[in-house]
Amino acid sequence: MAVASLYIESLPSESEVNMLLKFVIILFLLIILYSLASSFFFLVKDKGQSDRTVRRLTWRVGLSLLLFLLLWVAYTLGWIEPNSGPVKVQNSAESRGS
Repeated sequence: MAVASLYIESLPSESEVNMLLKFVIILFLLIILYSLASSFFFLVKDKGQSDRTVRRLTWRVGLSLLLFLLLWVAYTLGWIEPNSGPVKVQNSAESRGS
């Protein structure tokens, strides 16, 4: 019993998991932007004569797909939830009742 309670107490809280997930998403986006900027730099510097631009763009596409997969898994597991945004959509039953 004591071991199980220690294990449960050592698990991260929901807010800690959310902060870690936000950090990972922001890190992915920064790396993707770096890859995009460096590919532009190599495109201008090499004048399209080397394959460094293609390699950097390949990394960018791969990281973008990995980020999309991470977001999909997080949504599927219930770690993140979609936000309805600032616009409230009225239910048809609510609008008839008013």
